[in-house]
Formats: sequence, structure tokens, C-alpha cells
Amino acid sequence: MKKLLNYSIVLFVLTIILLLIIPLPVGLVDVAIILNMSLSMMILVITMTIREPLEFSIFPSLLLVTTLFRLGINVSTTRNILSHGGSSGQIIKAFGDFVLQGNVVVGLVIYLIIVLMQFIVITKGAERVSEVAARFTLDAMPGKQMAIDADLNSGLINEQEAKHRREKIQREADFYGSMDGATKIVKGDSVMSLVTSAINLIGGAIIGMVQGGATIGEVMTTYSIATVGDGLVGQIPSLLISTATGMIVTRAVSEGSLNEDISKQFMAQPIAIMISGVVVAVLTVIPGMPVIPLMVISGGLIGGGYYLSRRLQAEPALATGGAFGPAGSTLRNFSGEEAGGGPLGEEEDAQGPKPVSEEEYFKDVNNVYTLLSVEAIEMEFGYSLIPLVDESVGGRLINRIIIFRRQYAQDMGFVVPSIRLRDSSGLNTNQYCIKIKGEEVAKGEILIDYFLALEPENPEKVIDGIETIEPAYGIPSRWIKPEDREIAEIYGYTVIDPLSVLVTHLSEVVKQHAHELITRQEVMHLVENVRKTSPELVEEAFPNLISYSLFQKMLTSLLKEGVPIKDMVTIIETMLETISEVGLPIKDVDGMIENIRTALKRTITRLYCEDGSMKVITLDAELERTMVGCLSKGERGYYLALNPDVLQSVINQLTVQLKKFNNFSQSPVILTSQVMRVHFYRLIDQFYPNVRVLSFNEISNNVQIQSIGSLTLENTGRKRA
Repeated sequence: MKKLLNYSIVLFVLTIILLLIIPLPVGLVDVAIILNMSLSMMILVITMTIREPLEFSIFPSLLLVTTLFRLGINVSTTRNILSHGGSSGQIIKAFGDFVLQGNVVVGLVIYLIIVLMQFIVITKGAERVSEVAARFTLDAMPGKQMAIDADLNSGLINEQEAKHRREKIQREADFYGSMDGATKIVKGDSVMSLVTSAINLIGGAIIGMVQGGATIGEVMTTYSIATVGDGLVGQIPSLLISTATGMIVTRAVSEGSLNEDISKQFMAQPIAIMISGVVVAVLTVIPGMPVIPLMVISGGLIGGGYYLSRRLQAEPALATGGAFGPAGSTLRNFSGEEAGGGPLGEEEDAQGPKPVSEEEYFKDVNNVYTLLSVEAIEMEFGYSLIPLVDESVGGRLINRIIIFRRQYAQDMGFVVPSIRLRDSSGLNTNQYCIKIKGEEVAKGEILIDYFLALEPENPEKVIDGIETIEPAYGIPSRWIKPEDREIAEIYGYTVIDPLSVLVTHLSEVVKQHAHELITRQEVMHLVENVRKTSPELVEEAFPNLISYSLFQKMLTSLLKEGVPIKDMVTIIETMLETISEVGLPIKDVDGMIENIRTALKRTITRLYCEDGSMKVITLDAELERTMVGCLSKGERGYYLALNPDVLQSVINQLTVQLKKFNNFSQSPVILTSQVMRVHFYRLIDQFYPNVRVLSFNEISNNVQIQSIGSLTLENTGRKRA
């Protein structure tokens, strides 16, 4: 019984196909018609109550099944009408009598209007909306992927949530692509309805006069009732399904069900409701207009709008900000104790010592030494950006930094140092800058009252806004007004709020310079953290076999190439194994780093693997042999002394090959042998610092490597791959 239920839909579809072949009794046709109407009504209600289209992702397939069911019923009813003298059940006769009302011409006209309305208005509109939605969804996919990566990088979401969002984006693209084709089925169903109606009327008239010997009036009366009734029982469910189709593809920008959205958005516009009531009241001055209905409707609109207006005024207003003095005065030099985690710029206790002047303070030579300290990370803001930072007026930057630090520590095993936040009179009002160890490394500009819309590759329409470049990834963008956000998303733009733009830029800068931030003190903290769980390992390694300076060098090298250092136990054990093999002192530091990377291959593979596949650019065997031959030994080990012409050729080829990764969400990866990996990385690092170079030993065995390009030795006459 359970297996039978599992295959119930399959059996249902097979039964529908049989309807096209096997004649059905009139009673079963009535049951099928009722079932068709009930199913269509249920589908329409579902599309109006869902919050997003993916909640009803089976709709394209269901559309095909219901259309096939309706066509099967049409075939059965047409067969009965032509073979039983215009009789095909009580439902068809009831619908025909109700619409015709004894007048064949009027009844046929009404039926034709219903059919044309279904075909020209609803079906055509749903088809167009589906086409546009499918195109916009596909165009917006790269921008949405970047937005997910930005949220993941800033710590707003974890890896699992990012994976869920990526799957949702893919499902949306598949859904709207399916809907684009499914609407063609609805259109064909409408055309088929007109054809079957013509067959019923014309074929029935011929059969009635030729075989039945009836008069033309009797034949037209009989078969017109059957034709209109049969057309209506097919068109009403078709109309419901077409409406459901248009409904589900227009739910992209909805926040709730259709009922919730309409109620919320209409009730938020009491002025428009009252103005409409006044306009309706003005219509009473037109001679011949029904005054009483107009006044009733006008009074209802004006009264309802007034009630809603009073209700909105009674709700507590949200605080939107506060006043600030000159830059550097009110913000009071934010200096969060733990990257924004502690109290920010707290004033001294009222009973504490009163502040002295700057001259008096620096008379003490010991206070001058406070000027010599350099902050690991600093952010300076122009005056207009202060509300993003100041918690007293709702600023959430500090909370977002805390989230990012926690997420980065979980992902990379490194705790980002404290971040000093301060206002600066040297910046423009909308500018900010990020400093690493006292020197500016990045700068950006934010319009706090706007949203940033990232442009898709081929936008359907360019929206109005201020052109700019997204600071973290360099994507062409536009600052748009908040009221244009929904239309921008419809056109395929990815819209980001100003705070997310700022946090994303900060997170990318921190990741890029993380290797500069890991100090000797931080290394000792990390070692002490390992001691809590593996005290014997730490006692054996430090400081007798592994010095803190060597360990810092290892961790710095790993972080610079984006390798997580969270698995400290594996890193330390690998270093001990290498020392046991080669002895002390360590001369081949690069070799030890490569051994550590090989031990962390599962971690490295996870970073660049998608669905069990890794897309890479490879080195031609001849090019790699040439590079190996160019290795020279110096005082600090081997280095690559490559011919300038060969170097220029490799960089030019790499520029072309890296463009292939624009269509993928994976970071660019170049695959080499273990011997050449570190040397090739140093070769291209100055040109492409964000490109990762991996060796075959660093990739897990269960991963499928997909080469999408190759670098060759072009000066030998070989063609580029």
C-alpha cells in the first residue's frame, strides 16, 4: 500500500494519458471536471498564500500535469458531445444553460470574451513576466554570489548558511528557467481550447444535420449549449492556473503572503486613500451620476484614511539619529578594547581627575612615549559616517566587527587584533580609511543615506544613481535611493546597505594583511592555547626544538597564502617530524612549509573545492621543466631566475586565463608540482596577490581536478592552450 501511494502521481499521469484513448462514461467525466476545478482552485490559493516562489517549487511540473489532465478531459467531453448528440454530463449542460440564458448569440459572445481575456491578457502577461524574471534571475546570480561571499567574509553568516543561500540561488535560477518554458504550456492550452470549441460547434452541427436530420435551429441550440458548457469547464480551471502562474512569478519582491502585503502596504498610505475619497465625491457633480453610491464609497474611503492616519501617528516614532559636534569632539576617539568589543570612548567618572591641557600633559616626558605606539589596525571616519559607529544613535559597526572577528577566528585560527576606531577631520565627510600599523592601506567613500547597487554583467536597464566602484571587490556600482531598492533588485542588481559595504571592505583588508598582524606575542598566545589540550606536545616542541621566531615565520607564510592555521596540533607535529628527518638547524624553511601544507591538504582542498570538483590552471610540462632549470641557489635557499621574455609571456597568458574564473564562484587556482609551487607563487604574487598556487600533494585524492586552461612556453613556437 505504501509503495502504491509513493507512485500515486505516476499512476495519475498514466490515467490522464488513458483519457485520450479510452471513452469515459458521462458520470466519470463529471467527477473529473469537478476534480480539475478543485485542483486548480487549490493551486491558486497556494500561490497567493506562500511567501516566496520556492515554497511551491513543484509548480512548473504541476502545471504540465494539470494541463495534460485538462486536455484529457477536453478529449473525453468532445468525444461524448459528438457521439451522444451534444450530451456530455450535467455540469457541461448546467454551465451552458446558465451562460446562454436562451440566447445563443449572446452566450457565444460572452464565452468568446472569456476565452480572449484568458489568452490575450492573463496568459500573455504571465508569459512575459516569466521570461523577464528568468532573465533577471540568471543575470543577478554573480552579484548574489558576491553578496553571499561578502556576508561570509564579514562574519554575518557561517559556511553552512552561505552554502544554503548558494543552493537557494541555484534553485531560484532553475525555477524561473522552468517557469519560462512552462508558460508556453499555458498559452498552448488556451489555443487548444478555442480549437476544441470550434470542433464541437462545427462538427456537432454537421453530425446533427447529416446523421440526425435535425433542423439548423435545433442543432445550433443543442450544440451551442454543449460547446459553451464544455469550453467553460475547461477555461475556468485554465484561467485559475494562468492566474496562479502570473501570481507566483510576481512574488519576487514580496515580504509575506499576498494578503499580508496588500493589507500592510495599503494601510501605510492613508493620504492616498483620503484623496481617492475626495475625487469620488467630486464625481457627484456630473449630471446623471448615482449620488448615493458615490457618497457611500467616498465617505468610507475618507473615514478609513483618516482612521489609518490617526493610527499611524499614535505609533511611537523610531529614533533616526542625533546631533554631533565638530569632527573629533563628539565621537571622542573610539578605541574599542577588543576590536570594538569593550567600552568605547567612555568619559571619566565625574569625581575623577579633571582633564588637563595638552601642553600640561606633555610636560611629563613619560607621557610623550604614548605617542610612539602604533596600532595594529585603525579605521578613521569622516563626520557623516559617525552614526555608523556611535552606539548611542544606533550605530552597529562595533557589533559587526565583533561578529567578523569571531567568524575569522573560527575559520582561520587567528584572532584579529583590537581595531581602533576614530573620527578624523582630515577626511572628507563621507570618506573612511583603513590603516595597518599606522599606514593607510585602503580608502573608500560611503553615502550613508543611500544603498549600493552592484551592477550585473548585462543589466536589463540602467537605474538612476551615482556611479562608483565597490571598494572591496572593485565591482562597478551605483549609489541609489532607498525607494529605488526594489526596482533595482528586479533589474538584477545586488543591493547592499552602507554598513555592509564598510564591514566587507574592512574584512577583505584584514584578510589580505593578516600575515602582517601575527606578532611574536600572538604566537605565544596561540602556543599557550594549544598547551591546554596538548601539553606534552608543546613541552617537547617549545622552545628546545622549535623556536618562536621559526614558528612565527611558518604561520606568517601560511596566512599570507590564505591557509587556515586553526589545526595547530598538525602544524606542530609536522614541524617535529621534519626536524627528526633533517635535524637541526633548519636550513630548508620552504621545504618545511611545503610539508605543513601537505599535512593540511584536506583543509586546503575544502577552500577551493565545489561539489567534489576543483577548477584549476595548469603549467605545461615543458614550461615547468624550463622553470626548474632556472632555479639558482643563493644564501637563503633557491630562487627562480627566469628569463624576462618568458616571465612576460607567462604573465600575459595568466591574464587571459584568469578571466575564465569570472563565471565561477571559486577563487582562481594554479596547479603546479611541489618543487615549483613556492617559486611560482613568489613569481606571480606581485602581479596577482589573490591567486592561489597549489601543488598536487595539497589536493585530496577524492577531488576531481578540472583544468580550464594551461600556461605554455610560447617562445618555443608552441601555441597557447
